[in-house]
Amino acid sequence: MGGQVSVPDGVHVVVVGGGFGGIGAAQQLRAAGLSFTLLDQRDAFHHNVAALRASVQPGFARRTFIPYAETFGTSFVQGRVEQVDPERQVVVMQGGREVQYSHLILCTGTDGPFPGKFNTEASLQAAVQMYEDFIQQVQLADSVLVVGGGGTGVEMAAEVKTEYPDKKVVLIHSKVGLADPQLVHSVRQQAKEVLLEKGVELLLGQKVSNLSDLQLNVTQKNMEVRTDKGETLTTDLIVCCTGIRVNSAAYEDAFSDSMAENGALKVNDHLQVQGFSNVFAVGDCADLQEPKLAYHAGLHASVAVTNIINSLSGKQLTTYSTGSVTMLLAMGRDDGVGQFNGFRLPRWLVALGKSRDLLLWKSWREMQQTQPQ
Repeated sequence: MGGQVSVPDGVHVVVVGGGFGGIGAAQQLRAAGLSFTLLDQRDAFHHNVAALRASVQPGFARRTFIPYAETFGTSFVQGRVEQVDPERQVVVMQGGREVQYSHLILCTGTDGPFPGKFNTEASLQAAVQMYEDFIQQVQLADSVLVVGGGGTGVEMAAEVKTEYPDKKVVLIHSKVGLADPQLVHSVRQQAKEVLLEKGVELLLGQKVSNLSDLQLNVTQKNMEVRTDKGETLTTDLIVCCTGIRVNSAAYEDAFSDSMAENGALKVNDHLQVQGFSNVFAVGDCADLQEPKLAYHAGLHASVAVTNIINSLSGKQLTTYSTGSVTMLLAMGRDDGVGQFNGFRLPRWLVALGKSRDLLLWKSWREMQQTQPQ
């Protein structure tokens, strides 16, 4: 974007949500010299790409949370966004505080079950402790059942079995194919092969029929789990990796006419929310037909900030287009599968590029802080 820009009076960008898209947008706004406020209910960015490693490896979680205030100073405000008022161009926080905006970037992301997602209002210390407490539950269990065989479930099962090879790990998935449907068939097949090599047992094409009756994330010896195919199995710990949903609470009243059925915001090629030239959606809350990845959120953020700058200077807006899928699955710290631009990558390369440290270095560098060792 080429350094600082000439900014008219009254320009203030509000970024709602401090995930990958949010911190990417905030850093680019700062580099361009634009006034901005980043809002998030937590006090630290969560590098949730590494959340599953933090669920099995003691002491790892503290590396996955990075304080916002140290990076963004007074441009960061902690609090929950209650609603947006597009007519008055204000964001209303819990407690009534209002933050005025000329431009709004919504990066509210998705929510889902812990430990894969962590969207709880909590301090950095409390968040880290939740992961350390979960590890204790994993360590107490002789057997672990992972429910859901999408990308998160596949990675979760691999992480547990890699860190604790003597534990019985079972993965149950309602479909026959594992991992994300956007992956090429050979990569999905390879994910299955890696799990089997590690000793993970697979129950495919079946659902847990009594999941609502079972306690999640807490070890209870010999819990009885039933499937919709009539099978019964026992396990000590159940980890759910299904049920991801868009976080739409902050904007659902203001932008209900611009929402897709799943709560995501309909956007044009410039990532402007349908019907609003000064409101952008970035990351998982943008209704785009592509996998929900941190990598994509960063690309969206760049397009949104560039278009705010271009609109201020009268330049043509840039467009975003989805390309061939690039996706890497960490199968424990020592293995991985994935593809780049639609082409399968060697397992050793994914292990080297992602699985070893789960790209933590990238977020610490972006937040301009030093990672604890």
